[in-house]
Amino acid sequence: MTELVLASASPARHSLLVNAGVVPQVVVSTVDEEALADALGPLGPEDLCLELARAKARDVAGRFSSSHDVVVIGCDSVLDVDGVAFGKPASPEEAKERWLRDMAGRHGTLRTGHWLIRPGSGEELGEVASTVVWHASLTEREIDAYVASGEPLRVAGGFTLDGLGGPFVERIDGDPSNVIGLSLPLLRRLLARMGVTWTDLWSSP
Repeated sequence: MTELVLASASPARHSLLVNAGVVPQVVVSTVDEEALADALGPLGPEDLCLELARAKARDVAGRFSSSHDVVVIGCDSVLDVDGVAFGKPASPEEAKERWLRDMAGRHGTLRTGHWLIRPGSGEELGEVASTVVWHASLTEREIDAYVASGEPLRVAGGFTLDGLGGPFVERIDGDPSNVIGLSLPLLRRLLARMGVTWTDLWSSP
């Protein structure tokens, strides 16, 4: 039976899949995201997250032979604010500045690149999921407390929907699972294009 391989160390992506009935094999990519982004040159947020997702998926897929019945999924998320891609803040100072200048009381688009590879056939395909996120108008005290928690430094965009940052998201337009880490509806559609039925991936009780 086909097995899904998650090319990511993200606990949020893993939890999304497990809660949806799919327990993936986790094989973490060794791609240096910052170095690759620099090498790619100037790209828009959509192109950037898709290229990074493709690189991660290819890195992990190369560890499987054609005899393995697996589909590798690589993902990369960025927050698109006015055409600028924001990944994980590099420091608490950057996280605070980002919230003050670009996020509090404003909206951005969380974009996640998804890239699937089936080593057995060599088939590859990918797509970007986009969800608009409206952030609350936070006080500086709230921002300081949130940054001090450390959570913004661990996630793309510097916020979460399913953690401490949840109360700071006023509303979203689109798929909530995409904001958490990967778009489950998009993943189901991409797998179907590879001939894999989502419910066949469900783990046995």
